[in-house]
Amino acid sequence: MIKKKLIYNAKKVDRFLINYLKKQKKSLLSSPMKYGVISGGKKIRSTIIFDTGKLFKIKEKKLISVCAAVECIHSYSLIHDDLPCMDNDSMRRGKASTHKKFGEATAVLAGNSLLTLAFEIISGKNFLSLSQKNEIINLLSHCAGHTGIAGGQEMDLQFENKKKNLNQILNMQVKKTGKLFNFCIQSTGIIANKDKRTKIFLGKLGEEIGLLFQLADDFLDIKGSKNLVGKPTKKDKKKGKSTLINLMGYKKAYMYADKLKKKILIKLKKHGKNAKDLIDTIEFILERKF
Repeated sequence: MIKKKLIYNAKKVDRFLINYLKKQKKSLLSSPMKYGVISGGKKIRSTIIFDTGKLFKIKEKKLISVCAAVECIHSYSLIHDDLPCMDNDSMRRGKASTHKKFGEATAVLAGNSLLTLAFEIISGKNFLSLSQKNEIINLLSHCAGHTGIAGGQEMDLQFENKKKNLNQILNMQVKKTGKLFNFCIQSTGIIANKDKRTKIFLGKLGEEIGLLFQLADDFLDIKGSKNLVGKPTKKDKKKGKSTLINLMGYKKAYMYADKLKKKILIKLKKHGKNAKDLIDTIEFILERKF
């Protein structure tokens, strides 16, 4: 059921991006950009946005542009993460990494172009008010830049082969992964015109979900199948990555993740049946095989 939902939502976002790019003047970077963002991955961040929208009864037409922007940001970060100067991965989403397919320089430029495209999509014609656009763009800037994804990736690289404590690892993983989930959840609060306190709560909830997703990713690196995951596994230990598994062992790390999942679900259950889809997605995150 969850797999069908993910595929259905991914197709909706892919269609939006294909139509959006068709309206733009074609460039030499169009193909590598499409290769990096369309028809690949679970697009679970988009599903999180759609699921959270149901908490506040937001129509999908108001959410789709935010979903597309998130996928552009996420895909840009993956294209750059895979580069030889970073994680040096040759496979992503079951196919050759963008730099393997098009070359390193093109991959850098395609990633940069997806980053800027995200802000273009949000600021353009959609169903959001001007104030909502401004607030969402500001939030995305904080979550994608040096205080978010980019800063988290730098920490991830700097932490390699170094002994780091629990708080340092959690801080790195929240920035690297949690901040974009913060954006996914909090942006729906902005669209629903929620007060500041609620939006902060939603952002923190998003960071917890993002941390859970990162922990599940780390578990997949240990026990996942390369064919199902769509990228090489068992590489974190070889690269000396700072993870909770390397710090406390697989069993204790999984217990930490399970406790975090229960904490998230308690917060969601007060929303009743409107939270069902989001709860199902949270349940899937920790137990996923891909």
